[in-house]
Amino acid sequence: MTKITKYSQRIIGILSIIVGLGIWQIAELKLPTLVAGPIQVVYALIAGLQNGTLIPDVFISLERVLEGFILALICAVILGFILGWYQPIRWILNPWLQFLRMIPPIALIPLVVVYLGVGQPAKVFVIFFAAFLVMLVTIYQGVRQVDVTLVRAARVLGCNDWILFFRVILPASIPHIFTAMRLGIAAAWTTLVAAELIAASHGLGFMIEQASNYFEMPVVYLGITIIGALGIAMDRGILALEGKFTLWQEKIL
Repeated sequence: MTKITKYSQRIIGILSIIVGLGIWQIAELKLPTLVAGPIQVVYALIAGLQNGTLIPDVFISLERVLEGFILALICAVILGFILGWYQPIRWILNPWLQFLRMIPPIALIPLVVVYLGVGQPAKVFVIFFAAFLVMLVTIYQGVRQVDVTLVRAARVLGCNDWILFFRVILPASIPHIFTAMRLGIAAAWTTLVAAELIAASHGLGFMIEQASNYFEMPVVYLGITIIGALGIAMDRGILALEGKFTLWQEKIL
């Protein structure tokens, strides 16, 4: 990507944000009882920082998301490579995988409460479930899409399974792993509010729920904005890591 293209991209991005904020503010003027504009959200942010409730809620939610996401990533990478590499295991597990993919994480909350209670493990599990399935399917498909020509060439050169895996399969799957991570972190954040419906007393999801019960729309919009901002920051971080690990990969733009 040329410097001019990067500069144009940043300018367009900044203009898009400015226009979006303007539309948001106009929506508040038209629907003041239903929409809290950017200015009210900033006031809510200042109030949350001053009374000391916002920062703990942010860190508690961030901890839950990271725990669920990291655990899901580890399990998805291991099982994704196993499914992609060993056909008999794929035949056995694939029907169950397709079945579980159709179940929304929020539908599991009653069972999660029964088996895990209402503490931190229950909330982390709901996030784990959402992120795990998304990442597993992406990684598994990535392993299956490794160029057969590369595998055959490695076999001709006398590579055994271990060398083939670490020198061919794993490097070729890295872009798919990073794609899975981006999808997984998005799934984790979008499931956070549902996870924190499980008898939570802190967290951004709890903050949004409590504010909605009292019709405190600026706080509701503040919680949504923080979740979106944290999600974007983590997505950009993963994208930056991907750029470091996939320098060999050609990109269109």
